Amino acid sequence: MISKKMAKAINEQINAEIYSAYLYFSMSSHAAANGLPGAANWMYIQAKEELTHALRFYRYLNDQGEQGLMQAVAAPPTSFKSALHMFEETLKHEKLVTSRINELADLAVREKDHATAAMLQWFITEQVEEEKNAVEIIQHLKMVGENQGALLMLDQKLGARAFTPPPDMQGL
Repeated sequence: MISKKMAKAINEQINAEIYSAYLYFSMSSHAAANGLPGAANWMYIQAKEELTHALRFYRYLNDQGEQGLMQAVAAPPTSFKSALHMFEETLKHEKLVTSRINELADLAVREKDHATAAMLQWFITEQVEEEKNAVEIIQHLKMVGENQGALLMLDQKLGARAFTPPPDMQGL
């Protein structure tokens, strides 16, 4: 059985995941408004993934007999200096999310909550991929520099990203 302390922490993570979606929707809109439809698509897909993460936590709480408590979500920033800045902020944010997931895992161990610890392994693995993706895009943007043609080519590559929900989250 999940402890009240663990349930509270997961509810806070639901809010953090929804904020992440807000942030990426904001970045998507900024990219679209600035002529980068590929980056807009990449961020839109990222936002959908974050909503899926929030739903995964929400369903887990319900499965554990606890209630998902919806909280106010802070407004994200709405403008970014450049595509590079936007993806640097993405990496910074993903590192924050990683630290939050690690704190949840640490709490699960302290609470001797093996079910939650096992559930969190999916998120720990996911965060490795999230940070890796942001780092690779930042590296590419740094290579591109001020070359607008290369930026357009990279933007096309970012536009190819498609949303694929995890098998256990199909139909949501």
